[in-house]
Amino acid sequence: MKIISYNVNGIRSASTKNFFGWLQSVDADMICLQEVKALPVQIPEIIALIEHLGYHHYWFPAEKKGYSGVAILSKIKPNHIAYGCGEEWIDKEGRILRADFDDFSLMSLYMPSGSSGEDRQLKKYDFMRFFDTYIDELRKDFPKLIISGDYNICHTAIDIHNPKSNAKSSGFLPEEREWMELFLNNGFIDTFRYFNKDPHHYTWWSFRAGSRGKNLGWRIDYHLATVPLLNKLKNVTILPDAIHSDHCPVLLELDVNLNN
Repeated sequence: MKIISYNVNGIRSASTKNFFGWLQSVDADMICLQEVKALPVQIPEIIALIEHLGYHHYWFPAEKKGYSGVAILSKIKPNHIAYGCGEEWIDKEGRILRADFDDFSLMSLYMPSGSSGEDRQLKKYDFMRFFDTYIDELRKDFPKLIISGDYNICHTAIDIHNPKSNAKSSGFLPEEREWMELFLNNGFIDTFRYFNKDPHHYTWWSFRAGSRGKNLGWRIDYHLATVPLLNKLKNVTILPDAIHSDHCPVLLELDVNLNN
């Protein structure tokens, strides 16, 4: 089974860059999208393409138009879809969507960025504190959980192209990195690092100064899986040649078979 996480930075923008041709060629079973920036009613032609490719689709957009929003596409129909997390301000921003299947649950996550200023950084910390408690409770009922998405955090120095100059940048602050360390130590696996310990693997690049061409990036997109799924992990690959966004997709392969 193939699961992709991809911050598309606007599904409409990505669709003009042959996103759906690429999606057909990669033939993933499930896709977690972040920053879709659209309501389903605004994109009927895109919805038709998704359905033509054989996907069930579920959307949790932000209330603010053209902002945030997550989605899950799946060739296997979920048993249940959970829209949001019950925290009003987070749900208004369209940041959490979960699909439950027989063998595991899959969440599409878009964590806030703090790069626009101190107020948003404080909101990001609020989100992180809430998310700890929320996931602890959720795992009591869903112990086999994959949280796929844009965490807006680089965990370690090898996850960012210049750790020294970015030491005070949102996304690589000590408090954020410590949170990620504690979150992982509380029963999650960074699936990419489980298979690959090498540096220079990134999932986001600034549009400025030719950063992508020089591979001056950040690894902020993850598939985090709970420990009970460890023996189901086959491989994880970052796909930097897929250029529909300032992010690139991350592909997780699982050794599970679900019926359509």
